[in-house]
Amino acid sequence: MTPDMSRVNRTKNGRPVHHWRRDLVELAALFTAVAVADGVANLIGHGPDGPLLLVVSAVALAATAGFHTWWSRRHVHAPPTEDTGARSPVDARRGTGRRQGGKQQHTAAEGTPAGQDRPEGGHPTTGDSGQDVPVASVLWRMRTTVRDEPGSLAALCVALAGRRVDILSLQTHPLGDGTVDEFLLRAPGTLTATELTREVAAAGGTSTWIERADAHDLVDAPTRVLGLAARTALDTAELPLALRQLLGRCTIRSLPAVPSGEQSVPVEGVLDDTVIRLRAPEGGVLTVERPYLPFTPTEFARARALVELDGRLGPRIPRGQDVLTLAGDDITVRRVDTGDLTAAREMHERCSKRTLGMRYHGPVDDADRYLKHLLSPRFGRTLAAGTASGRIVGLGHLLWDGDETEVALLIEDEWQQRGIGAELLTRLVGMAEEAGCESVYAVTRASNTGMVAAMRGLGLPLDYQIEEGTLVITARLDQARSAASRAPYEGDERRLGGAHRRD
Repeated sequence: MTPDMSRVNRTKNGRPVHHWRRDLVELAALFTAVAVADGVANLIGHGPDGPLLLVVSAVALAATAGFHTWWSRRHVHAPPTEDTGARSPVDARRGTGRRQGGKQQHTAAEGTPAGQDRPEGGHPTTGDSGQDVPVASVLWRMRTTVRDEPGSLAALCVALAGRRVDILSLQTHPLGDGTVDEFLLRAPGTLTATELTREVAAAGGTSTWIERADAHDLVDAPTRVLGLAARTALDTAELPLALRQLLGRCTIRSLPAVPSGEQSVPVEGVLDDTVIRLRAPEGGVLTVERPYLPFTPTEFARARALVELDGRLGPRIPRGQDVLTLAGDDITVRRVDTGDLTAAREMHERCSKRTLGMRYHGPVDDADRYLKHLLSPRFGRTLAAGTASGRIVGLGHLLWDGDETEVALLIEDEWQQRGIGAELLTRLVGMAEEAGCESVYAVTRASNTGMVAAMRGLGLPLDYQIEEGTLVITARLDQARSAASRAPYEGDERRLGGAHRRD
């Protein structure tokens, strides 16, 4: 009973209200019905065809009642389901419709159950037995350009829904004459990239780019950007890696400053289609190239903000250290940078010409010129092994070389054959794995048996290339065993057993 009816039909104490007008109308209707019935009875009783007329009336009433019953059962008089939000009887029997209290799981074009949760990693389909059978699905990263007008994105979403493609995330990059929409999609495994691109083109998408994605892409963009900023704030060497993870597959190069002091790049940076140029925090120019996909203004703004953050924080590296006991001596392993340039040069002076030649593959007199570049966190990470007195006796470099990563070792003659080189190399490879590198390579001479033994000691798949006495050993990290991965420098201090391995 509604509040309005309760106010009319009930008094304040809850007792029914008697209306005399209603009673009067009911009595008048009763007297009228009695008068009409008496008139009909006199007509039938005194007429010549009275009994026949009575039988015909009974048959007509029975036929009318039967027709009404048949019509009521054949037609449903409920309001349309689209007006009430309820499921139709057909959908109720099939189990389709919309999920209550949440977003629509599947559109009508999909024809798949939405009242049931889809198994992770697959789309449900109906098998011969009527049961839902999960179908393997794949993740795609797709970027396409649509017109900047109402309905363009909706048309694209309808086209994807028609092929049973779920949109897991969406980022928009406004342009002057359109909008670049970047999707993370989950599609049936039977749907190829070509078919997906064709559907997007038919819905109005242009300049479509698509590639396979993985579980790491499920992290939303704000969370990923904040994580990259935090890593960059802790370590200067993280900037190139953070830019690569922020912008996808790209090549990053750092060019030195112009000797004349003139800046070739304005303060705000330059965006030139597939190339971004920014002022490096330490001077010079930081260049990011991605030939297969133009950068958007949104990506340019994110990259510039990350570089500005790195510049404001200044040079920094983690200052923790590990202590190893090797052959009775305590060896400290720590990160170093250009602040340790003097100690590194003193180590050069203690190394023999043969050792320096094995490391630098060139004139020994020029070895000191390479150190400033090698120790700069902008070009990679450097680990140093030092004695208890602080003297550096070994250096290990992990260098960002465009799309590739190089490892290099230099161990002082007196400290070779004690496992220092193998320890440094293992840690460098662990850093490369954490940075997402697919492989690392070492360039040495074919006669450098110590470096070859250290690479073989990693237990990773190796490729060898020899050209004119120069040996290039590439270790593939994508097939690395979990035991070979060591967490990068965490700053804890622990004493390790002195396993003797070759440098």
